[in-house]
Amino acid sequence: MKNVIKRKSSRELNPINFIFLFFAGVINSLGVTLFLAPVHLYDSGLSGTSMLLWQITPDYLNLSFFLVVLNIPFFIFGAKKQGRTFTIYSIFTIAIYSISSYLITYVFPIDVSTSSPFAGKDLFLCAVFGGIISGIGSGTTLRFGGAIDGIEVMAVTFSKRLGITVGTFVMIYNAVLYIVVGIVLKSWTLPLYSIVTYTIGIKTVDFIVEGLDKAKSAMIVTDKHDEISQTLSDTFGKGITLIDAEGFYSTSSKKIIYFVVNRFQIAKMKRVISEVDPEAFVTITDVSDVMRKSIKK
Repeated sequence: MKNVIKRKSSRELNPINFIFLFFAGVINSLGVTLFLAPVHLYDSGLSGTSMLLWQITPDYLNLSFFLVVLNIPFFIFGAKKQGRTFTIYSIFTIAIYSISSYLITYVFPIDVSTSSPFAGKDLFLCAVFGGIISGIGSGTTLRFGGAIDGIEVMAVTFSKRLGITVGTFVMIYNAVLYIVVGIVLKSWTLPLYSIVTYTIGIKTVDFIVEGLDKAKSAMIVTDKHDEISQTLSDTFGKGITLIDAEGFYSTSSKKIIYFVVNRFQIAKMKRVISEVDPEAFVTITDVSDVMRKSIKK
């Protein structure tokens, strides 16, 4: 039995994921060390906290040191809840992020001491491109099963105890971080530009995780479910799911059509439905991710 469990666990760790996570850690370090850190802009979460501590402590305590010291304990602490695979992927990515940051800052012949090698001292350009590049790294990490910042583990662990959502916890943490940055630096210019970085980073993460071709799910309540299902199937060439339902007031049996399309197909889907049943009730919601394709056989 033990041998079976070991073989099963080893299969959970995909070598392909490690390749993408390696590049994710390197990309994240490029955004931070080449655009943000040189002009004293700050990333979000524990990465931003590490950057602040790096700036206000002796030189031998560098960014790589704080990334490891702050992040890895939280992933180990949350390993039971998040799972072994997630924890290993995350620690691996943080290690790559830390090592790559050290190499760029102290080993490679790149001067990042006073300005960005690409954007100089332009705070806006550094904020935008730092957010985009670090967001690509963070989004790629999430896409391939890990996380690059322990703040998410903190949020999952402590948000319920505080009676708030995970998203609210992360937002509050970053708000406190940027306020502390403003107080320490005695200036609000850099924290405000850091918020720009944070906002752009979040949007980039969403783009990487969800993709440009974001899926939408439609729930269609109609008395003509057979006709609409056939028309949708013929038009889009996709499978359709029918869900049994009952009207609350009429107590009559109904069928709900569940159908997934991309956002470019929404207008066409609405037109098809209206042509068959103008009285159909339709709700459309975002779908974060889709596994496998629903293709008509």
